[in-house]
Amino acid sequence: MSKQWKDSVFQTDKRVRLGIWGLGRGHTFFRTCAVLNIDVVAGCDFNAHMRERFLKDAPDAFVTENDEEFLAQDFDAVLLATFCPSHGPDAVRCLEAGKHVLSEVTAFHTPAEGVRLVEEVERTGLVYQMAENYPYSAANMYLAHKWREGLFGELMYAECEYVHEIRSLCYTYIDGVPIQPGNTVHNWRSWINFHYYNTHSLGPVMRITGARPVQVVSLLGTQLLPGYPAGQLDAMGGIAPSLIRMNNGGLMRNLMGSTTNDSHLQRLWGTNGAAEIVDGRLFLRLGACGSGPKMEVAPKWPELADHAERTGHGGGDFWVLYYFARQILLGEDGPFDVYVASDCTLPGILAYRSMMEGGKPLDVPDFRKRSERSRYRNDDGAQPRFDVERGCFPKRADARLTGEFTTIMNELIGHATAYRAWADWARILDDAKEPERVLALADGLIQRYPAMRNTMRKARRLADAYPQSAGARVLREMLALADEKQTMGRGFLDDLKERRGRLNGVARKK
Repeated sequence: MSKQWKDSVFQTDKRVRLGIWGLGRGHTFFRTCAVLNIDVVAGCDFNAHMRERFLKDAPDAFVTENDEEFLAQDFDAVLLATFCPSHGPDAVRCLEAGKHVLSEVTAFHTPAEGVRLVEEVERTGLVYQMAENYPYSAANMYLAHKWREGLFGELMYAECEYVHEIRSLCYTYIDGVPIQPGNTVHNWRSWINFHYYNTHSLGPVMRITGARPVQVVSLLGTQLLPGYPAGQLDAMGGIAPSLIRMNNGGLMRNLMGSTTNDSHLQRLWGTNGAAEIVDGRLFLRLGACGSGPKMEVAPKWPELADHAERTGHGGGDFWVLYYFARQILLGEDGPFDVYVASDCTLPGILAYRSMMEGGKPLDVPDFRKRSERSRYRNDDGAQPRFDVERGCFPKRADARLTGEFTTIMNELIGHATAYRAWADWARILDDAKEPERVLALADGLIQRYPAMRNTMRKARRLADAYPQSAGARVLREMLALADEKQTMGRGFLDDLKERRGRLNGVARKK
């Protein structure tokens, strides 16, 4: 046995030479590579601090900001983690360069891009997998196994949620560093409608049940959270539910969006039994009736649990990389090939269209069929993009002032929401089961108050300098959330400390 096999999952001397394109999200896969016969030999990112971080883990790797130079290097496969709306064209470029592709979600941004991607995979015969990782929690893999065994019968209805309030990511890179130049915002996380980011909720249902989407419908919500720069009803900042008909006749509610309650709830109803995952705990109701016994189960990964437990996203990052490497090394097909990736991506694109067309039901094409692809070959319709470089401030604005915008917004979001958590929970302290946690919110606010006050002063100055701008609007929205008049008033900190002391006595009595 080769010495390399001792710590490797695959019993082979073959290796995969991998380049990572997009070193923000892409970097999180790094520690999983060694046990999967993967050698990271190249990296590409426009951001200098991402490249510097990458080189600390891969000091001998080739790294560049130039994508053409990157793709010209001698390696086998690309882990593609560029900006979400660019995945389709970028994947095609990788395939044209002779590289296998593991693409972050979603697979493409328009149907025409999807057609081009499918046909390039068919033409080259190279491996393509979409890195949809949410189906690979221990609970979801357990459910998929039991569903295939027939425990739950046929899918009747499912609802799955990927509700994620990501205001701060409008203004920072994925590692929390503010976007530069500071008067710009994130390339896509500042404006893209959540329908387009639909695979973390739809993907698990598809993988568990084996069903694929065939029709989708959605309605437009008109309430937005403050602090999102695009400020349009069809942009990021609101709720994005859709109803999907699956090919077995079952239905699914697919819920994405940004609200005041992040949620990853999953519930599935079959004709013989049902399952729900709440806060990571899996419950089954079995007995083929609504009042059947409901019990919690302790799911386990079918294999390789020690490796999966050490990786991100509940083990999901390990499994997507595992299936990709396995297909390259051993020829075993992975679960999210280009056709399944299309099945999972298209409902988000079409849900956005349905929403904008007043709730019109739209059929989901099957890109396995050339006849269905042909209807979408030139369909590049998409959500209008927010101007991330010039949309926040006037063209001639003073860059010395606006250059602090992303740093101010990132800090202001943290301060405003910390204040709201204290102020709102303090209103119902008598009802809280753990009042000491409410008092801890006050302690945190007291500690951060000097920095909060300084940030709010900067925010007000910048908002007043360009009052008609989108940048000023989001600054004012977050200042309002922080009760600017009250929190910036003289004596606020002393009043906060006094109130915290009074409430401490109330909490002790409980």
